[in-house]
Amino acid sequence: MAKDAFGAKVKEKVNWPVTILLLIGLITIIFPLYMAVVIAFKDPSEMTNDIAGILSLPSSWSLDNFIEAIQVTDFFNSFLNSLIITVVAVVISVLVHSIAAYAIGRNMDSKKLFKWSYYFIVAGMYVPFAILMMPLVKQTAILHLDNMVGVMILYVVFYMPMNMMLYTGYLRNIPIALEEAARVDGASTWTTYWKVIFPLMKPMHATVAVLTGLAVWNDVMTPLVIMGGQGVNTLPLAQMSFQTAFSTNYNLAFASYLLAMLPMIIFYVFAQKQIINGVTNGAVK
Repeated sequence: MAKDAFGAKVKEKVNWPVTILLLIGLITIIFPLYMAVVIAFKDPSEMTNDIAGILSLPSSWSLDNFIEAIQVTDFFNSFLNSLIITVVAVVISVLVHSIAAYAIGRNMDSKKLFKWSYYFIVAGMYVPFAILMMPLVKQTAILHLDNMVGVMILYVVFYMPMNMMLYTGYLRNIPIALEEAARVDGASTWTTYWKVIFPLMKPMHATVAVLTGLAVWNDVMTPLVIMGGQGVNTLPLAQMSFQTAFSTNYNLAFASYLLAMLPMIIFYVFAQKQIINGVTNGAVK
């Protein structure tokens, strides 16, 4: 039991509606993850049509499915392609989007051009990819960007609206007095940004990096329509090799899914504190 300011015991009340919702959410997340792990370690002969057979633990925990999945998907080449695309897209997004947000965020209250530019960019969040898909395929082919470079450029553009909104919201919590003090000391606008503002936005950099990284890492459609038929696979594209028109090898598929998830889980574990701080502060305007 908790104690009040005078040391007296106070009975804590349980918020049952919220607790129940949290438990439902936990089960919703844990159950598919449990199935993925169990099926990934099972021998294909143990897979049955009844639910009990699917949910039961493997008779012996083996890494054979993981080894075969690595071979079937050419895992290391696919992993390298995904890693290059994700890292480049994330780094360019953090640099470009933060600079754009700084320019717009510091001027949108006094100049209508910057204000409407902000609204125009953020409005891109409401344009579905299905509408842009065919024009982008044609355009990238004409410009000879139907390759990994073109995919990276598209990702930087696709996630600019969301990142701009996050950066601008966070930037408005940073006192302008810090920039004024830097200018008094003789710093230029460029120097002020890199020496003062950019380091202060570290929590939001982590947030943008993780959100953009997760979206890029897990995306299937963009590499499929832009690089399709070129023999260059990312990890999400490689997963499609387990599914045919007539059957799906669930054991290898789930083993490959777990391998593809692992890098992002590790990245999130190390950056979660910065992400929470960035989302919380960026939401306050």
